[in-house]
Amino acid sequence: MAKTTQLRTYVVRDGLLDAWVQRWQADIVPLRLELGFEIGGAWVDRERNQFVWLISYDGPETFADRNALYWASPARKAMKLDPDDYLVSTDDRTVEERY
Repeated sequence: MAKTTQLRTYVVRDGLLDAWVQRWQADIVPLRLELGFEIGGAWVDRERNQFVWLISYDGPETFADRNALYWASPARKAMKLDPDDYLVSTDDRTVEERY
């Protein structure tokens, strides 16, 4: 499979941006890395209350298949992290690197 990269933009609930970033760093990132994903960076846009990050997968499965494995994993369930508690909306875009 070819490498797939997604640009993810999340609008975070008022007052929860820093709490979301802490949960993302502590819980989501380690599991994503363990499952073979790469994190290309993450940014906070405080003016728009947004969290933006790049996630890639370059392995034998499709990004969608590997993402489904992430969501179904016992470790993900053990997080007891419901994104809806933090996020108002999400926009996930598959992008192609050019530089």
